[in-house]
This record gives sequence, C-alpha cells and structure tokens, in this order.
Amino acid sequence: MSVFLLSPDTVWNPKALETGSVPRRVLHRIALLPKRDAGIGLIVRVVLENEPLRYFIALSPFVAAMFIWRDLALPISQAPVAMILLIGFFEMKVLRISSDKRAALMSEDDAARVLDSFAHRARRILTQVAAHRGQTTGELMLVVEQSELAHVAPLTLVSVQTGDGKPRVLSIDDTERALISDTLFDEDFTERALHTANLRQDQYLRSVTFDTRGVSGHARLAALLDAPKSQEAPA
Repeated sequence: MSVFLLSPDTVWNPKALETGSVPRRVLHRIALLPKRDAGIGLIVRVVLENEPLRYFIALSPFVAAMFIWRDLALPISQAPVAMILLIGFFEMKVLRISSDKRAALMSEDDAARVLDSFAHRARRILTQVAAHRGQTTGELMLVVEQSELAHVAPLTLVSVQTGDGKPRVLSIDDTERALISDTLFDEDFTERALHTANLRQDQYLRSVTFDTRGVSGHARLAALLDAPKSQEAPA
C-alpha cells in the first residue's frame, strides 16, 4: 500500500504544510518530499503525482522515435498538436476514469458503507490519540487525502489536523503512527476500497472531526487499553 502518514516531521519541507484552514489539502498544491519510512515504492508513487513528469512519460514515444529515426527528429519535435493529444489521452484515459464509468465502480450504497467504516475507524483512532495525549479540550481531525489517478496504485495521505488556535497539521509520535498504521486499514477495510468509493463520488479529501471533550475518563482508559499491541513495551 502507498499510505504516507503526513506530519511536519515526516517531510523534508514542513513549512509547506502550514495552512490557514483545515482540512489541509496537499496533493497538487505543494511539492511533497517524504523523508521518514519512505520506501522506494512510496517515493515512486509520490513522484508520479508530478504532472510534468507524467507529461514526459506520455511523450516518451516521441523521444524514442527521434532516437530511432534521427532524420525525422526535427519534424517529430515540431508536432505540438500530436503531443498535446497524446498527453490528453494519457492523462484522461490511461490514468483517470471517465465520469460515465464512475457509477460502475460500486453502488452508491456500497460507497456509503465504505465511508461509514472510515468514519467509525477515524473516530476510534482519534479517541485513542486524545487519550494518548491526555487532551481534554478542543477538536482533532483525521484527514485522509487520496490521489484522483484511477489506474495506478492508490496514494493515500493520512494526517491528524486541528483548527483550534492556529490551524495546522499536527506532529504524530511513534505510538500514534503505529496506532494509525495498525487500525485504519486492514483486510476488512482497505485503502483500495476507500479509493474506489472516492472515485465513485469524485471526492478525494475525507475528514472526521472529533470533540475531545466528549470522551469520559472511562473511555480514555479503554482507548489506552485497546491500543495496538505494537505499542506495548517489549518484555
């Protein structure tokens, strides 16, 4: 899975995450430069979100043709209409799905069930984050943003944000990182299922807001006890 836990300490350019409102959109708005636990697969997937690079990939047949038929290099390089058509085909037909095919991805009821599962899991995660932080006032927001590209592996950015005080993307520690990684997606609720629902509705930014004042002391204790086993100290 191409899931990236977005936080000021997981990117090389944390100032790019500064915002005046939440939920903060990232894809196609800032240059995302992952630095923590970023495997080569994730880096390649993030790079693929770069439109100029995708244009170069789309135009690679022209580049190859100029190397193969050197005597035609000049005419080939001066075929802007053909290049624009190829880029348009690559972007709209190869990487994206047309509006008339979205409804065939899944039923509206199935999409609603997927989003209900997301909301339920997000509230559970935020309850445990609030418990871990000992936070008793204010709101936390779990934000999931996915790429609109349809025919490649989904790219999913997950962050904890808040609008209290100065709107911002919050830093998450190792415990919170493990909590999100272990409980947001699994075999019953996959990154791909959420992406399909988002494609179905043509909406790629999802957020759930949680009021930390609504959690009782008992619920906070339960949230700590229900934390993933990966958070427990080794024996």
